[in-house]
Parts: sequence; C-alpha cells; structure tokens
Amino acid sequence: MKKEDTSEPMQILISEDDFTSRIALTGVLQKNGYEVAVTVNGAEAWDVLRQPDAPRLAILDWMMPEMDGLEVVRRVRTLESDRPPYIILLTARDEKADIIVGLEAGANDYLAKPFDAGELRARVEVGRRLVELQDALCESREILRHQATHDPLTGLLNRRAIFDHLNKEIARQERQGGALAVGICDIDHFKRCNDTYGHQTGDEILCELARILKTQVREVDAVGRMGGEEFLIVVPLEGGCDYLSSFIRLCSLVEQTRIPTKAGNLSCTLSIGVACSTPGVTMDEILEAADAALYQAKNEGRNRVVYDVSPFKEESHAHSYR
Repeated sequence: MKKEDTSEPMQILISEDDFTSRIALTGVLQKNGYEVAVTVNGAEAWDVLRQPDAPRLAILDWMMPEMDGLEVVRRVRTLESDRPPYIILLTARDEKADIIVGLEAGANDYLAKPFDAGELRARVEVGRRLVELQDALCESREILRHQATHDPLTGLLNRRAIFDHLNKEIARQERQGGALAVGICDIDHFKRCNDTYGHQTGDEILCELARILKTQVREVDAVGRMGGEEFLIVVPLEGGCDYLSSFIRLCSLVEQTRIPTKAGNLSCTLSIGVACSTPGVTMDEILEAADAALYQAKNEGRNRVVYDVSPFKEESHAHSYR
C-alpha cells in the first residue's frame, strides 16, 4: 500500500504584471500540486520575499512596473539567510548577454517567454529538488551543531559549551559592570548508587536531575553538565535575582523528589558550591572558588549549599545553608 504524502505543498511566488501570463503560470503550477502566491509588480514581490516566511521558490518577470525583476533579485541576494529562495527569471529577452546579466545578478535559472508548460514544470522541479536538498543540508548542520554543544545523555550543554558560555558572560558582565553567580552541583554518593543499582539506574538519575535543573533556572541562566555527576549553573545577577535562595530551593527540591527508575523510586541529594564574580575575575578563578565551596559542602555533611561570600579577597568567608 502506497504511503500517503502528508507534507504541505511547496509555495511558489509568481510576480507577473501581465494578466494572461499570470493566469497561465498559476494554472500550470496549481495543476502540479504547488501552492501559489501572486504579486503584480516588483515592489510587491520584494515585500513578500524579504519576510521570514517567504516562499522558497519564486518566478519573477524581468519587466515589471515599480521595480523590475532584476532589481528584486539583486535585493533578495543581499539578505542574510541560510535558506535563500530559488529564483527563476521570466523574460522575453533571449540574447545570451541578457541571460548572463540575469544569472550574474543572482537568478538561479531563467525561462523564456512565451513559456512552454513542459519546460516550466521541468525547471520548477529542478528548483524544488534543490530547495529540498538545501533544507536537508541545513537540518543536518543544525543536528551536528547541537551534537557538538550538548551532552548526549542529559541534553544539557556539554562541558565545553557551558565553559564557553561562562567565558562570554564574564566578558559581557565586565563590559556592562554586572556580576555573575556560578554554582557547581554534585550528586551526593553517586558512586554508591552506581555500585548498588547499576550504571543504567545512575543514568536515569542523571537525566531526571537534568530535567529538574532545566525547569528551575531562568531563561537568562544556563546549565550544563561538567562531567560525571557534576553540573554547572551560570546565573547573571540582574533584575533583583535572589540567586542564593534559588540554589537553596533547588537543593531542597532534589531532596524531596522521588526519581522513578527501573530499580524503583529512588531519592538523592545535592551539594552545591556557589561563588560570585568580581571585576577582573577569570573563569578559572570563579570555578576554583565555587569548587572550594562545594568541597566545604561535602565536608559539612552534604545536601547543602555553601556560598563563598568573598572568594577573591585575601580572607575568604563561606556560609553554609540547608
């Protein structure tokens, strides 16, 4: 049994001021299953093609009022886009020099007037295939970009990506005179969990914790997996952010959560070390301060937040919260 095609028909823009040609073009394309948008001059075509949801394929008459097809092509090619439209220039000019001018302006193909219906279908089909190949290439590139920056198990930013984000935030806050809070979160006794229930159960706990972290951070915050059972949260201190309460609340929420696994509903706790940046601080320095606070949280019994209030002064003072 043939599988039904549920994909939406491709939309094609026709820009043609001649009524007869416009009707003929529309009829051929609609008969072949395309959705057609119509404009009657170059200015209207330009308005359509510069929109984010513009048709991916366009047939433009060369000679049109207000703005000719050649100028529309030139303007469209100045737009920054990963998915530019495929443009067929419709023209009564059949001199080789004219055709070269059109292609050099950025047209992908041309069709002579009066056009042949079979040739129109063939040239549009070439354009459709190229547009689909371009879309597939863009989607593959997005997948590769995501894989390069995200942890495959939890879906969070990976170590390299979260460190890159932290570096950029430090530079941004330095320019704007702001500050950052950085929290290193570590699952308590995670090795014991792996030894007792197996690594698959450990992975389920990591994934559920990642989900909790994502739901608890703000849109301007960032969370990533540093490796193993350690996570990093980057919090810009802006808009009256009560970051310390947020870390304490996160610690409490994890303690109260029963995590469904194949080994049954399990619970875990977090130790969190928090440090804030000051002007001139480097990424290594703020991470070292947060890591020292985390180490103190572990020594004080785990399941708590330790905040180093002055990590970059000669005398450091840390406060512990549960």
